[in-house]
Amino acid sequence: MATSPFKFLQEVRSETAKVVWPTRRETMITTVMVFIMVALASVFFFVADQIIRVVVTFVLGIHS
Repeated sequence: MATSPFKFLQEVRSETAKVVWPTRRETMITTVMVFIMVALASVFFFVADQIIRVVVTFVLGIHS
């Protein structure tokens, strides 16, 4: 069951060669999509937080 370190490294190299790496264009598109989703999520949570703040201050009768 034990494998020599040299054989292990050979297997790692052969498996790494099988990986299909994304192109620069795919990476850029995916990165832009992530930034857009982060922006949308932050706007959503900001609005949700403000609505919850208004509701809680109304229910508790806190006037600021």
